[in-house]
Amino acid sequence: MQNTVKEPQQLAKEDFKEELIKDYKLAVTSRECSLLGRREVLTGKAKFGIFGDGKELPQLAWARSFENGDFRSGYYRDQTFMMAIGELNIQQFFAGLYANTDINDEPMSAGRQMGGHFATHSLNEDGSWKRLIDQKNSSADISPTAGQMPRLLGLAQASKVYRLNDLIKDDNGFSNKGNEVAWGTIGNASTSEGHFWETFNAAGVLQVPMVISVWDDDYGISVHAKHQTTKESISKIQAGFQRDDEHDGFEIMTVKGWDYVSLMETYEKASKISREQHVPVMIHVEELTQPQGHSTSGSHERYKDEDRLNWEREYDCNVQFRKWLIENNFATEEELTDLEKSIKKEVREGKKAAWNAYLNPILEERDEAVKLIEAVAAISDNGVFIKPLAANLKEQKELYRKDTLEAVRKTLRYTLQENHNAIQDLNNWLNNYKEKNQEKYSGQLHSDSQQAATKIAAVAPQYNEDSEDVDARLVMRDNFDALFEAHPEVLVFGEDAGRIGDVNQGLEGMQEKYGELRVADTGIREATILGQGIGLAMRGLRPIAEIQYLDYLLYCLQLMSDDLATVQYRTAGKQKAPVIIRTRGHRLEGIWHSGSQMGGIINLVRGIHVLVPRNMTQAAGFYNTLLASDEPALIVECLNGYRLKEKLPSNLGEFRTPIGKIETLKEGKDITLVSYGSTLRLVNEAAVELDRAGIDVEIIDVQSLLPFDLDHKIVESVKKTNRLLVIDEDVPGGASAYILQKILDEQNAWRYLDSKPQCLAAQPHRPAYGTDGDYFSKPSVDDIFDKVYHIMHETNPSKFPKHGF
Repeated sequence: MQNTVKEPQQLAKEDFKEELIKDYKLAVTSRECSLLGRREVLTGKAKFGIFGDGKELPQLAWARSFENGDFRSGYYRDQTFMMAIGELNIQQFFAGLYANTDINDEPMSAGRQMGGHFATHSLNEDGSWKRLIDQKNSSADISPTAGQMPRLLGLAQASKVYRLNDLIKDDNGFSNKGNEVAWGTIGNASTSEGHFWETFNAAGVLQVPMVISVWDDDYGISVHAKHQTTKESISKIQAGFQRDDEHDGFEIMTVKGWDYVSLMETYEKASKISREQHVPVMIHVEELTQPQGHSTSGSHERYKDEDRLNWEREYDCNVQFRKWLIENNFATEEELTDLEKSIKKEVREGKKAAWNAYLNPILEERDEAVKLIEAVAAISDNGVFIKPLAANLKEQKELYRKDTLEAVRKTLRYTLQENHNAIQDLNNWLNNYKEKNQEKYSGQLHSDSQQAATKIAAVAPQYNEDSEDVDARLVMRDNFDALFEAHPEVLVFGEDAGRIGDVNQGLEGMQEKYGELRVADTGIREATILGQGIGLAMRGLRPIAEIQYLDYLLYCLQLMSDDLATVQYRTAGKQKAPVIIRTRGHRLEGIWHSGSQMGGIINLVRGIHVLVPRNMTQAAGFYNTLLASDEPALIVECLNGYRLKEKLPSNLGEFRTPIGKIETLKEGKDITLVSYGSTLRLVNEAAVELDRAGIDVEIIDVQSLLPFDLDHKIVESVKKTNRLLVIDEDVPGGASAYILQKILDEQNAWRYLDSKPQCLAAQPHRPAYGTDGDYFSKPSVDDIFDKVYHIMHETNPSKFPKHGF
């Protein structure tokens, strides 16, 4: 261990000792929180614990170099860092363990995430942006390992955009001329994940101000590094990324996790390089420990031998820091012992305060319920069974809200055949209680602000005498042109999106006109394309992340589901990422390019709007609507629609397609046909054939799957026709089943049906290649005709006699 210390320049000599003791106090405080947190889990007060013990010292060094405006994209070991930047205190740490649902007590997620998942507040109460440049920022953590990496890329790229885009005003509240660094953290084992490698490569290509810290304690849960990483060292195998005089790349650094002085120097150097030069940096922090093992679900003594355990005891970063302070005469043994005792007391008091803040409101609610249950017991014929419910509930000193609810609901089941004011009072209390508390667990899935997508009013496309019929791609292109012109914060990127203007020419000429910064090509890396979008959107920009085809969305579906879709929810409305995901799909040829996995998508991305326009004018209107909103969305353009003719609107960039609204394309009286996207063209063709057969169909375009028909207009159609068929090209039980559930279950359309409601979907496999493959795999005009005719035959066999189909 070093015996001398070079005092960091930013610290005056007379303050240096004070700062060292402050760091030690933070390290010990964080460790005591971990130790006591584990006990809280084992006693049952908390459900699960995953802590940052063993990582304290490097996080203190990192915090010293973290500046206002910077962003963190980390994982669940970073509690010391959050304490060091002033965004997490002892009571808040334990509030997270107890899942306190009050955002004031538990500011990370209001109890929606387990402890160790950290966030800062980017939004004001009305959903508007705070001045992120004036605060230290942490994007909200997620549990999937390496899932934080793609987002990190976008957070870093935002600094590059703000530095190079002269059209964005300097005083924008998000960036100081691009001088912010995005800091990522990841465990050494998690660097085996594909998201890490994809992000690493992309950052080297883009040259963005990113610093990745790899916390290396030699294990991934119980699995040693020799089973995780070639050469057992991420820095050794990443050496090829090291920049040199001829090539851009990374700056790769290694440092011992117990060496305070070297850690301070390393992080200061990394910050300067990345901040000033926009060079990505990886810091491999080696020889760390994990004193309590991976989590509260197991003990590390099961997989570490005695030699390793002895080494960890000696090279525990807090132990080494303590030793160093004493050896260099910054503190005495007695001073540190006294400090440690006071910290233990402070942590215990913080834990107690957090527990009381969590429990007391629940006890007050319990006491209200007990009085009402006792009142029911006094008048009920089943009072002998109800009284014990009240007594048992009253005796509990530690309980959950569900305990109170279970007692109340069981009481009401005992009184199903009775009628009394006391019973009604308990019913009223139950309804009010459920409504009030459900919001604590289910609210803020979407924006509540005035910019929520469903609040953006529709604006119809306008046409004049000079409006001409053009290839539909020109509607898209010219609308994008209007958006880029009006909104300097808008940028688009994806495979082939730049130089050639996307594969279908919807961005033709845009890169030449607006530059590579705003209209950019990317590598073939869908996960980090989406990650760029998430991070850029979190820093106030308006990215359009293009995934070339709908099938390729599967590469980034995990991020859509676990990260983007949950941003508003997992922060209780304190962060947002209004990225627009652009893709195209349906009706191409073959297994890998014509999938329609809508059922899977819509059931995995609740929290993201999923929009399925039938033509390019509708699609362009969706982009216009979303850029006026503050929510994320997926837009699936019709792949076979770019060369069809549409009239070019005169109010480009201004017309807006409403979200959550259906459109009736044809009125009819015999049966309601519901569909979306490219399939509607087939439905319209079939309608002509059906009309010749004497069947008058009503055709409804749902336009958006998430949200779905907010005004419940489809049931009004079913009231008129009394028959329903849902048609799409997803597999059976996919999006058509979802649509049917919405219409029957939520809109209660079953009341008005004279025939069984039915779905017509594709075959239960990916479509075979070729024209015949499409015909035999997905619904055709013939299939639609036959299905509708069969329904009408069952209704009126004499008018619609059976044929050979």
